[in-house]
Amino acid sequence: MSGFKQFLLRGNVVDLAVGVVVGAAFGTVVTAFVKDLLTPLIAAVVKRPDFSAFSIEVNGSKFLYGDFINALISFLLVAAAVYYFVVLPINALVNRVKKAPVPADPTTRKCPECLSEIPLAAKRCSFCTSTVVPQTTGAAV
Repeated sequence: MSGFKQFLLRGNVVDLAVGVVVGAAFGTVVTAFVKDLLTPLIAAVVKRPDFSAFSIEVNGSKFLYGDFINALISFLLVAAAVYYFVVLPINALVNRVKKAPVPADPTTRKCPECLSEIPLAAKRCSFCTSTVVPQTTGAAV
């Protein structure tokens, strides 16, 4: 029983449970936003709030393409709402907080004679064979 308790109290299991609960609540908020605000806005523009009555009948089979149009519009609205009201603001916040990477210390330098790249500790340029003073620090010659 103690192993099961340890498994349940590990950080990633608890984090996953919290993520699922918050995700479900957020899904409800986004669905309500689309259903209660965006869909009526489109209905005001297009003059038709519901396409579910659209259908065709072929050989006694009824194809409810209006329901598909409703589902497609709902999906597009949810995707747009999530993108514009969640993804873009979060990306902007992360970019603002993110620090620029620290540049790595150089491992090469330019030869003073031929301007070729040579290792910092080199005593002679491998390209022009001129003698150079070896460097142990990142300062260029």
